[in-house]
Amino acid sequence: MIVTEQDLDTLLARLSLAWTRKNHRALIERAENEQWSYHDLLATVAQEEVAHRRQSRLRRRTVAAHFPFLKTIDEFDFTLQSTLRLSLLGSYLGPELVAEGRNLVLHGKPGRGKTHLAIAIAYRAIQNGYDALFTTAATLIDDLSQAFQNNRFRAALPTYTDPHVLVIDEVGYLSYGPDAANVLFHVVNERHLRKSPMIFTTNKPLTAWGSVLHDPDLAEAIIDRILERGRFLALDGPSSRTRHLKLDELNTTTEPSDLPARISGKTPADFPEPTPWRRSTPEA
Repeated sequence: MIVTEQDLDTLLARLSLAWTRKNHRALIERAENEQWSYHDLLATVAQEEVAHRRQSRLRRRTVAAHFPFLKTIDEFDFTLQSTLRLSLLGSYLGPELVAEGRNLVLHGKPGRGKTHLAIAIAYRAIQNGYDALFTTAATLIDDLSQAFQNNRFRAALPTYTDPHVLVIDEVGYLSYGPDAANVLFHVVNERHLRKSPMIFTTNKPLTAWGSVLHDPDLAEAIIDRILERGRFLALDGPSSRTRHLKLDELNTTTEPSDLPARISGKTPADFPEPTPWRRSTPEA
């Protein structure tokens, strides 16, 4: 049976062998030059197709997660933390995150790496074969509040309950509507029943979530469900955004310096500093 190049291309397309369809000519030429066996050629095709599909799936799920930026666990600087260590996150970086429905609350001041760490954990879950969704608390609450007002709450809820891993960023950073606790409770409770993991970042202590969400009782119920299979981790250390300013080293009780203030706070400055103006003495 004679199979033309066009026929072969059609067959590979019908089999959805995208990598082989694109690379088979070069692969056959290499196999002939290096005198591969049929087994070696078939094994190479299978391995490359599996790798290509895994990479494509990883790329699609990463895009679908709506991360504001992509960070990995290897990029997180644990040396800046006094108590947080990589070993404490072991169970959150493997398949057991989803298999056991583990939750995590990351607490700390702005710039301490909470969002970086949450994204890194969710991305590792994607690498482990699961899907994830990133959202801010404000976006989730606004979206579901509007859905409730438009009688489409049940249709909108699966957006946040179906992904294997849900990251809810910035709890407490902004003010929310009066139904904030109600809509957030529906998400947390549904995922709690399904044993689906959730990762929260917040700059507020858990005791303040009641006032933040306008309902202390529902806030307590939310926290209770999160921490039943979850952990609370505090991030300290300097802010990654202003670390170059060395604000922690400034002594606010010292006398004002005669040196001109630095506009950029960096050395060398991003902008030229103004020259101190001195009144010249008039000639006699």
